[in-house]
Amino acid sequence: QVQLVESGGGLVQPGGSLRLSCAASGSIFMINTMSWYRQAPGKQRELVAFISSGDNTNYADSAKGRFTISRDNAKNTVYLQMNSLKPEDTAVYYCNADVTTTARSRFGTWGQGTQVTVSS
Repeated sequence: QVQLVESGGGLVQPGGSLRLSCAASGSIFMINTMSWYRQAPGKQRELVAFISSGDNTNYADSAKGRFTISRDNAKNTVYLQMNSLKPEDTAVYYCNADVTTTARSRFGTWGQGTQVTVSS
């Protein structure tokens, strides 16, 4: 059993910043890729950024230059630093982790989501 818990969402004005965190817990042997997705009302869930176990990163075009994904393997935690936020960044942000458990099974798992609202 593996759980992901996101935190750090909230209401912020345009141009502001937020830092999201996602902590994994449970029977974890190794966390492979960790990702952030978002889903705005009436839209499909989309990938925002991911980071590999080797710290290689990739970003959606909408996130490049404004968002930074990072991870702390000792804490099984991934972060998303979001700067220069825009109203169109408003969405529920979800964490996803590709996990290998202590039983050596491997699967992807999702957090419950955290709301980010960018509005004046």
